[in-house]
Amino acid sequence: MFHQVWAALLYLYGLLFNSMNQCPEHSQLMTLGMDDKETPEPHLGLWYFIAGAAPTMEELATFDQVDNIVFNMAAGSAPRQLQLRATIRTKNGVCVPRKWTYHLTEGKGNTELRTEGRPDMKTDLFSISCPGGIMLKETGQGYQRFLLYNRSPHPPEECVEEFQSLTSCLDFKAFLVTPRNQGERLKSPGRGLGVTKSSVGKELCEMLAKATATGRHYQSGHAGPSNSHGPEWLQDLCGVRNIDWCTVAGRWQRWKNDHRLV
Repeated sequence: MFHQVWAALLYLYGLLFNSMNQCPEHSQLMTLGMDDKETPEPHLGLWYFIAGAAPTMEELATFDQVDNIVFNMAAGSAPRQLQLRATIRTKNGVCVPRKWTYHLTEGKGNTELRTEGRPDMKTDLFSISCPGGIMLKETGQGYQRFLLYNRSPHPPEECVEEFQSLTSCLDFKAFLVTPRNQGERLKSPGRGLGVTKSSVGKELCEMLAKATATGRHYQSGHAGPSNSHGPEWLQDLCGVRNIDWCTVAGRWQRWKNDHRLV
C-alpha cells in the first residue's frame, strides 16, 4: 500500500514538473515569412547584436572580447544576394570592420542563407515575439549557435529572457549577452551604437574643411610641412558616400600620432 501511494505521488510530481517546464518543440520555432521577392526588404538596414546561445561556451568564444556589433544588411548586386557589413567594437575599444556576402537559397518562403566562400556554413532566420527582434541560427563545421539581433541597441530585458528561454529548451545552455558599453561617445542621434559618418566622420571632414579655409597646414613632427591641407586619403574620403568610418577613425588616429596641426 505504501509503495502504491509513493508511486502515485511521484507520478503527480512528475506531471507538475513537466507542466512548469514545458519547452517548445523545435518545429515551434517560426521561420521568418518571406515572399518570392529577390530581396527581403523588411530585413534590410541596421541590426544590433544582443546575445548568443550554443550547446557549449566554446561555440560562443568568438564573441568573448566583443562589446558590441552593429550590422548593416543591404541588397547585393545580384538577385537574392545580400551584403552584410559589421562594425565590431571590442571591450578594449578597438574597432574592427568586417563584411560578408550572403545568398538566399531558391524557393518561396525559404529563409536559409549561404555565406559566400564558406560552403560549410548556413544561416537560418527565425521570428521572435520581441518587437524589432530576429533570431539567427548559424551552423558551421564543428559549431552551431543561435544569435539574437534587434533594431534597438538596448531592447527590453524581456526580449533577452525570451531568447534565453527558447534556446535553453533546445539544449543551447551556454549563454552570452554583449555588454554594449563602448562607443557611447560616438553615438549619433537615432542611430544607436557605433561609428557613423554623422559622428566621427563628419567631425574629421569639418576639421579638414576648416584647415583648408584658414590656410593652415598639417606638418609632420619629423619631415616639415606637407603639400596638402590634410592626408590625401582623408580628402578623398570626405567626398564619398557610404564610407566605413570605423576604418577611417582608426587610420585617422594613427595619422595624428605622427602629425600635428600648426
